[in-house]
Amino acid sequence: MSDALARTAWSHEHVAVNGVRLHYVAAGPASGPTVVLLHGFPEFWYSWRHQIEALADAGYRVVAPDLRGYNVSEKPCGVSAYRVGTLAQDVASLVERVAGGEAHLVGHDWGGVVAWETAVRYPRTVSSLTAMNAPHPGPFLRELRRPEQAKRSWYTFYFQLPRLPEAGFRAGDFRVLDKMFREDPARPDAFTDEDVRRYKRALTRPGALTAALNYYRALGRGMLRQAAREVVYGDGGVTEATLSPVRVDQPSLVLWGMEDTALSPRLLDDLEEWVPNARVQRLVDASHWVQNDAPAEVNDHLVSFLAGESER
Repeated sequence: MSDALARTAWSHEHVAVNGVRLHYVAAGPASGPTVVLLHGFPEFWYSWRHQIEALADAGYRVVAPDLRGYNVSEKPCGVSAYRVGTLAQDVASLVERVAGGEAHLVGHDWGGVVAWETAVRYPRTVSSLTAMNAPHPGPFLRELRRPEQAKRSWYTFYFQLPRLPEAGFRAGDFRVLDKMFREDPARPDAFTDEDVRRYKRALTRPGALTAALNYYRALGRGMLRQAAREVVYGDGGVTEATLSPVRVDQPSLVLWGMEDTALSPRLLDDLEEWVPNARVQRLVDASHWVQNDAPAEVNDHLVSFLAGESER
């Protein structure tokens, strides 16, 4: 057990939401404002090991779920079970069950994507939103049409293939995770050997790897259908399977590791058009794995932002 985990008390809980059984870790006073931490790909609740204690010590009730398909949460079969609208409904239902209907959302990577969608589709459940290296759908769809971001997003197209991505991940005892967590972070010791072992163990659970990849497959298929509708009908519309390029009015904090190789910093350009109440913090010496590269700085930003929102 890492030092970060050993210093704080937490409980492992399960809850049925939206037709699936989710596992989550809870910490902090039950009477405190609830903060829901949403992990990205290919992680699980453990992604927030450096943040749980800091938030709990600041008086917040922390809830860090394994999103559907990940680690010990339920893993529905089929690509359609991982549509972004369904994922947002999971979070809204979770907030209803564990927080009485309203919570602060914090998301990294795919967790940030789900947080944005939850804020759009279920605005009353979101007190505030913090996104870490997770673009708002508006700028993301804009930049995806440009060569720089399309090139950076090459892996999302590869993940659309059946079976081959799974084989690639499993090759050499998941050596792709060794590269991902050893070479990509800005800080060489951002992930320990134990951290990498935990991530590998979570992805080797039956059905977990395909479920994680199905997030990308569901979104890819949804965007393809949306593009076809635009060609045929002139309006693709927003569906259960597509991103929602809609304004988010909740108070928002965007933390961005500027050494991210997958997401262009241009995704922050003109963000105020989509998120007028956003505060943007650029972390120069951090990568896509921002809460691991700069845990203390991230915690300071988080606690300061949440404290300001809790006083409103």
